[in-house]
Amino acid sequence: MEVLAITAPIFMLIALGYLAVMGGVVTRDHVQGVGRFVVTLALPALIIRALSQQALTDVFNAHYLLAYGLGSLCILLLGLGLTRLQGQRLDHGAIMAMGMGTANSGFIGYPIAVMVIGPTAGVALALCMLVENMLMIPLSLALAEAGRQQGVSVFRMLGTTLQQLVRNPIIIAIVTGATISLTGIDVPAPLYKALDMLANASAPAALFVIGGTLYGLRVRGMYRDVAQITLAKLVIHPLLVLLGFQIFPIDNTELMIGALLIASAPMLSVYPIFGTRFSMDGLCAAALLAATTGAFFTISTALWLIHQTGW
Repeated sequence: MEVLAITAPIFMLIALGYLAVMGGVVTRDHVQGVGRFVVTLALPALIIRALSQQALTDVFNAHYLLAYGLGSLCILLLGLGLTRLQGQRLDHGAIMAMGMGTANSGFIGYPIAVMVIGPTAGVALALCMLVENMLMIPLSLALAEAGRQQGVSVFRMLGTTLQQLVRNPIIIAIVTGATISLTGIDVPAPLYKALDMLANASAPAALFVIGGTLYGLRVRGMYRDVAQITLAKLVIHPLLVLLGFQIFPIDNTELMIGALLIASAPMLSVYPIFGTRFSMDGLCAAALLAATTGAFFTISTALWLIHQTGW
């Protein structure tokens, strides 16, 4: 019951978004608008608030970045190797591997982590997003683009992606929050209150968006690939992140729990959008549906295990 007290409200809000679109209360365009609000305003405000409240040396934990990055990179490479052994093209294999190693940290991972470890979840979110936006997504897309054999090199694609990251609201928020923490600037009370209100809106709005996005997705004729992506994302990814923390241990147990819970979340909600460019939107959407549904059980199990170990 203690575990369900954490996971049930999360998935109730996801179900609310699903039912709202199914019942015609809101449209897909409305859901996309709320999603844009979360990505461009609410989540950046959350990250700025989390980073600006702590000393920079307490936020950017090198062992945390190494552990989470190593676990995520390992599942990406393992997934890519498996798909290549199965005869998949490089571009298809890279997109499938992206689904295995990139978590929905902002829309599902953070709302669950904040209920378990409190404000520390904001720091865990910022660090995980740094790994995802600076390493996992650029590398996956670079491999996929190179696999299309259109003369685009991995390094050129990485350069293009890094240029896009400069305009990414999440990266801008990380830099802004780190600057405030480093310089000790006092944020004016009205501005901080506005940031606080935006940050508090991120979790429920994000969960509503996930539910609305899932409506209408189907899993047909792709069971093997969907099962592989889902199992790797929900089980193997968090286990490899846990292994990473055995290699690069940290003293802050709350941060480690935050990383494990975020890694236990399903893949990015925009995963089907990435797949569209490579004619894989159907598979990506089906994997997103299966992983989000299965996450209720795997995250509940992870929380139970954390409770049983005394963490």
